[in-house]
Amino acid sequence: MRILHLSDTHLTRVPGLDGDGVDTRESLRRILHDCAELPALDAVVVTGDVADDGSREAYTDALELIGAFAMQRHIPAIFSTGNHDGRAAFTAVLGTGHLDAEGKDRPENRLDTNDGARAAVTTVAGYRIVTLDSLVPGRGYGQISPAQLAWLRDVLAEPAPHGTVLAFHHPPVVVPGVAVQDALGLRNGQDLADAIGGTDVRIVLCGHFHLQIFGTLAGVPVWVTPGVVTRIDLTASPGTERAVKGASASLIDLGGPHSPVCHTLHARDPHVGQTAYEVDAVELGSIIAELGPPAYSQSVGPIPSTH
Repeated sequence: MRILHLSDTHLTRVPGLDGDGVDTRESLRRILHDCAELPALDAVVVTGDVADDGSREAYTDALELIGAFAMQRHIPAIFSTGNHDGRAAFTAVLGTGHLDAEGKDRPENRLDTNDGARAAVTTVAGYRIVTLDSLVPGRGYGQISPAQLAWLRDVLAEPAPHGTVLAFHHPPVVVPGVAVQDALGLRNGQDLADAIGGTDVRIVLCGHFHLQIFGTLAGVPVWVTPGVVTRIDLTASPGTERAVKGASASLIDLGGPHSPVCHTLHARDPHVGQTAYEVDAVELGSIIAELGPPAYSQSVGPIPSTH
């Protein structure tokens, strides 16, 4: 089983350069072009922030670009929502996000909750791919609702032939000492750990942090892929954040003797490594206070100049 894992395409309503000087559509085209010769792909999985502004036009273009890449290879394209996504527009264009090899929205199992959160299942090459919705409207952190966790337990009660791949946006693992990740990651990771521990989940795929990270949750490998739009550079001064240009993705191999094997891919981009933006400690603290959980923001106040 081989998955091309994309995340954080951040497409907008209007094509062209975004506020950081990045042409998001061009970044997506570059990484797809450079992945065109990857052999034996079984699925494309996109773990959220498909759109930056939640616009219908952004999802339409994502479907045109990623959907075409998948259909040319006769493989499914599977999308989940992130904190920048809008559920209504996402659903209007992508449905559940589980598009089969013909580009049709045909999940095998789905959950629609009262708050609009969506979860769904597709089986590919004997592996069950499950997407969850960790979006908290208006905030930057993630949460998986009790309804989704209950549904997930029911799904996992019967093992898949080769195991399960779980995909959603907000990582339940963080780089130690990185305050923005601690504040804006998945807030109820322990609840998820309780749901997947001892099951057939082989790997958890996430995005959101725009940075490649490996960790574990309840003994399950967790892989965070860097963003298509930008990559966070952790060599920036402590307490600050720097993003650099250059589209990235991941190749996930399952089923071999060393499974899972995760490899980061970088597009051949003439702008790679150039600074897209830098945020100082004061501004980063304000972002966390605005987008983080209320209790977290009130308890820590502004973030100091070191992590």
